[in-house]
Amino acid sequence: MKLSISKNLIGLCVVGLGVTAFPAASFAAADAEAAAALAKKSGCLMCHAVDKDKSASSFQKIAAKWKGNADAQTKLVEIVTTGPKVKQKDGSEQDHKVLASKDANEIKNVVAWILSQ
Repeated sequence: MKLSISKNLIGLCVVGLGVTAFPAASFAAADAEAAAALAKKSGCLMCHAVDKDKSASSFQKIAAKWKGNADAQTKLVEIVTTGPKVKQKDGSEQDHKVLASKDANEIKNVVAWILSQ
């Protein structure tokens, strides 16, 4: 009897975990879509691409550069909200574009998306 109850509980737990995993995956995809949409709206994709360099480094290269850096999110939030001078691939400098949002959660979402590449 105990073995039967244990198997049923394990089965319920596995099914429950499976059901909750799908909404989480959908939520992550929705965040990525929202981040990409805000990046496009803000003009980020004029200079950056996810996987290839344009006039600025790809988001993949940016993520690799900041990997393991505890200050990565804070520093990138600062860059995308204050528009400091940045060097382009050709050596020229220009003001970095500022995200077209003042919502802290949207800004953090874009930065997290970039760092996840």
